[in-house]
Amino acid sequence: MNNSIKLNFINRSNDANNSDVVIFQKNVASSFDERPTAWKVIKNPSHGESHPINYSTNFQVAAADSYGNYTPKLAAYDGSAFEMVENASGHVLQLSSISAVMDGEVAIRNNLTRSAIDANCYKDSKLLAIKTNLAPGQKAVFKFNPKLYIGVASNIEEGEILNSAIISEINTEISLLRVISADIVMTGGGSQPFCFSLENAIYEPEKSE
Repeated sequence: MNNSIKLNFINRSNDANNSDVVIFQKNVASSFDERPTAWKVIKNPSHGESHPINYSTNFQVAAADSYGNYTPKLAAYDGSAFEMVENASGHVLQLSSISAVMDGEVAIRNNLTRSAIDANCYKDSKLLAIKTNLAPGQKAVFKFNPKLYIGVASNIEEGEILNSAIISEINTEISLLRVISADIVMTGGGSQPFCFSLENAIYEPEKSE
């Protein structure tokens, strides 16, 4: 899979309300009750307008302590693990010498003695997933399949944790497996339900055995 997939959202719908389009991913390493975060929100796209989306297959991680202080973002790769520790300069997120348990996962462990932390995962510098209130000794595990969830919603901001009602309405899955570039086209609107489809996709060649 390429390190970056070039996507282009195109609104070909009959929507007269300029509805917002929400895109998110699901952390498949988490428990079923963990709610996803609005990764991208395309605000008020008019008919015929497009919106470029850069989808990196890599992501970054950071942690926030109980005082609301955020560590710098660190590049994360499949199988890497990080730990929040305290040294002479304060709370620090660093690469752990122990890899993540499962291949394809990224782990963040709270190795502080007292404070809880939030573990944050970013894609293209935008918040993709969050695990809150990790007590000392606990860890967050992140894993994302090459798949986007997309739908229409209102009054949603990027980085917002989505409630169950919105998640139940956003159920279109867009697979990005082997995709190099593609258009994501929105149709419907008016009296018709919104539809999202992948068009003009260019794929990586399949690997020979």
